[in-house]
Parts: sequence; structure tokens; C-alpha cells
Amino acid sequence: MNGNTSRSTNDQWSQRMRTPSDIVRYGHLRNLMTRVGIAMVLLLGSGLGVWALVTDLDLIGEVHQPAFEHITQAELNDLVAQGRMSEAFQTAFDVGDRLFETSFNALDGGGANVGDGQRFTRVPRADLDGPGQWATHRPPRVTGPNAQSCNACHNQPAFDDGAGTIASNNVRDPFHTGNVRSFITRQAPHLFGIGAKQRLAEEMTEELQAIRDQAITEAMTGGISVTKRLVAKGVEFGFITARPDGSVDTSAVEGVDADLVIRPIEWKGITASVRAFVRGAAHNELGMQGVEMAGPDVDGDGDGVVNELTIGDITALAVYQAAQPRPTTKLELAQLGLIPPIPPEDIAAVNRGAEVFDAIGCSACHVPRLVIENPIFSEPSQNPNYRDAVFPSGQDPLSAGVDPALAITFDLTRDQPDNRIEREDGTIVRLGSFETDERGRAIVRLFSDLKRHDMGPGLAEPIDEVGTGASVFMTTPLWGVGSTAPYLHDGRATTLTEAILEHGGEAARARGHFMTLSTEDKKALVAFLSNLVLFKLPEE
Repeated sequence: MNGNTSRSTNDQWSQRMRTPSDIVRYGHLRNLMTRVGIAMVLLLGSGLGVWALVTDLDLIGEVHQPAFEHITQAELNDLVAQGRMSEAFQTAFDVGDRLFETSFNALDGGGANVGDGQRFTRVPRADLDGPGQWATHRPPRVTGPNAQSCNACHNQPAFDDGAGTIASNNVRDPFHTGNVRSFITRQAPHLFGIGAKQRLAEEMTEELQAIRDQAITEAMTGGISVTKRLVAKGVEFGFITARPDGSVDTSAVEGVDADLVIRPIEWKGITASVRAFVRGAAHNELGMQGVEMAGPDVDGDGDGVVNELTIGDITALAVYQAAQPRPTTKLELAQLGLIPPIPPEDIAAVNRGAEVFDAIGCSACHVPRLVIENPIFSEPSQNPNYRDAVFPSGQDPLSAGVDPALAITFDLTRDQPDNRIEREDGTIVRLGSFETDERGRAIVRLFSDLKRHDMGPGLAEPIDEVGTGASVFMTTPLWGVGSTAPYLHDGRATTLTEAILEHGGEAARARGHFMTLSTEDKKALVAFLSNLVLFKLPEE
């Protein structure tokens, strides 16, 4: 992170003196049971003793402070309403930065009552279904809480917002079976460029839905069914047929839900927006229940704390994540003098690997380059498919201040705070921002089509978590892949070659072509992929 710019705006929060009464006001603490620390509770009628969290938060608050003080949505909205957009963006980014690296404690609401007196767990505990315990949390959890901070998992290679190691994989029990054979695991992906992924998805969705709407208009006008090919940014998603009565047949739609909304986040391609991603991760992995998850003044996870993340906090986290720098390449870093020069033979291998990547069919799904027509990211989104009609808690976002008319916006091609390099001549290189083409469009070297594909039985999971198919995954973006070993959704592949060999289903042909390559070309392909890296300038 760019430490010299990312925290100064928020010093007023970190420097403010906090008293026990402040803690109660800002943390909205509730004493869960008694002043005895931890006690034994008997479940009525069960005869079984289970440990519950009964930490005396009032007593702790006399000695300690919450790790973080909140920002309200009104504070951010006021800056936007006053026309201070740059300040609103920087403030949200700074607060989100601090939230991302904060190790939340009991006064913040970090962790949860998972049962047996524990606040964190690496294993989902559907067997613990007593009052306030893991299986009875509201809203339900599928994993954790398993970490105190976001950067406990997103920290590779050696800086925040990267990928996770195999040790930080989260174990999920989506259906609360308590049966380890139904558990699935997820490796923490890197978060670089995630704002561009959302903007790409927004524009692709607009293209697909425009095709659908045109087909409906033609069918209703002409009185006959109309079939149209679904293509967005050159990616094909099958066909849609509109009938004269205005209904549509989506049986031939491929790689996207019937609503034609591209959901670019998570391994299965199931989450549409950065906001939804960050509040879900906070809830599941950290035990930090946002107001928009649990509701105002609701202790949904039995830890004695309510309002653990404000709506403003989630906005700040979403802006911070969306403004993360783009991935880069070793070749680019060497040209800028940020890493040692790369030998000519290694450059030749990377260039040869790019040719091999295309020749064997990898680029059919791992599309190297997509463009964003309008590079302005907006939180909340200006597209209704990418903002909440209703929060998970049932609240109305507009009444809570999350209003697209008061959105925080920034330009993906120039505004990222991180990875700005000032040269000796005073010019600025915005390494973290996306390149532009001759039309001012943002160039996104994603290496993905943001489409779901069947990867075959070898990668099939024991359950179909979201109804997309047990072996169906969104095409993993390869940008940054040289920095994010191990690979695949569960980290099973320790090398890039293993990851390629795990490809089946729709990717079986490309895998077959890889296997027929010469050893030299296989190495060149790996050199090309290893060239795609993550980078952040060190903090000053």
C-alpha cells in the first residue's frame, strides 16, 4: 500500500481519545451474560454441557479499546453532496485501507460464538446448534469465522490484497450438513483489479440484456419468435429466443444465469458486486457482521456486539477494494527499473509462451484483453443489477443512504492511489491504473471471459453449492498468476503445469494440446504465465 497517502486523511479517527463511554457509543456493546468471563451453560433438555461466549465486554472496555472506529454513510454522502468527490474517494479509500488491515477484537465484534467457548474456527460447526452458536447464527454462515483481519489471508506475495497460501484456505459447509464429505474448500484469490472486473461485468450485462430486449421487441412486433445470438465484448453466451407474448426461452443460454447478469466474483462466478463480496467475507471469515447483513442493533452471532460494521464501513471497504491496482508483468516492471533487467533469453521465452498460449486454445476462454468503454467505477453502482434492491437484512439501501445519486466515483485509468511512481523529471507513472486505447477505453488484460464453464469430473466438488453445477467454474483470470501459487479453487495444484493438467470438460482439448507440446514449448508457456505478476510499491 502507498502508506504516505492512504492514512493521513483518517488521522482524526486514530488520534481521538476514547473513553469507556465512547466505546459503548461507537461499538454498541452489549453484555452477553455475566461478569464471570466464561461460564458453563446447559442446553435445556439435552443433558449436554456446552461452552458459550460470556465475555464481560463492559469489563474489557475498562481496560482495552476497540481496534477500529467507524465511519458513517452520512459522512461520505456529505462530501459527495458538497461536490468534494476527490476527498470522498480518498477518505473512503483510507478508511477501507485501515479496515482491511485491522485485527478486530472482541470489542469490535471480531469472531463469533462458534461454540465450545471458541471465537474462531477453521471448521464449520453445524453440530453446535445451541443458543447463539455457529449453526444458529443469523444470517447463516457457511464457514469461519477464521481470521481477525482481511490481510491475514490476502497477503501473498508479501503485501496486502494479494492471494492466500494453502494455510488460509477456508472450509465451507454451505448446507450445514456437519458431514465432512460435503465440505468444500476455497483458496483466497488476489484482489487486484477487482473494480475493473465489476465494470467489465456491468457493461457485458448491459450488452446481453440489450440483445434480449431487442429480441422481445421484434417478436412482439412481428408476431413470431425471434432467436438471437448472445455476444458481449466478443464472448459468446449461447442464444436466446423471444416469443410473441414477451416471454423468453433461455434454455440455450450458456455460461451465465438466465437473467443474463454476469457475476464476476468468486470461483463459481456467483457474486455481482465488490460490495456484496466484502460484506460477505467480513461476515463469514472475520465474524464482523455489518448492519446491512444482520440489521441494526441485532446480535446475530452471539458475541455480545451489534452494528459491528456500519453501512459506511462497507462502502469504504468496497471503494478500497475496487481501487486496488491492476496486476502487471515482470517485463513491465523491468522496463520501469523496479526489478533487475531480464535476460534476453527469458524475454524470448515469455514471447514464445504467448504464442503457444494462443496456439493451443487457452485464449479461447482465458481472453487476454477486454476493454471497458466507460472506466468510471461507482459505489453504489449506477447499474441496478450491481447494487442492492434490499440489503440481506431487509433494509432499504436508499433509506440507509446508499444512493446512486450520491455515489463515490473514480476513474480506473488514473485514480488508483497505489503504485504511483514519480520520476526524477517530475512526471508520474500510474502503474496501478489501467492503460487506455486510442478511444480512451480502459484496457483490461484479465485473461478471462467472465463466463462459467464445465471443467469436467476431475474438478467436480462433492456438492453443487449454488446450482450452477458441481464441476462448473468461472474462467479464472490469469492476471497475477505468477504470484499466486498454489492454484485452482482449492489450491490442489502446486505448479502451473499441474493446474493445466487438471483442466477437463470444456478445457480438455487445450489440455490435450499442451501435452503434445515439446518440452521447450511447455517451459515457454509456463514462462509466459509466470510473467503475469502482482506488484505493490513498498510503503514509505
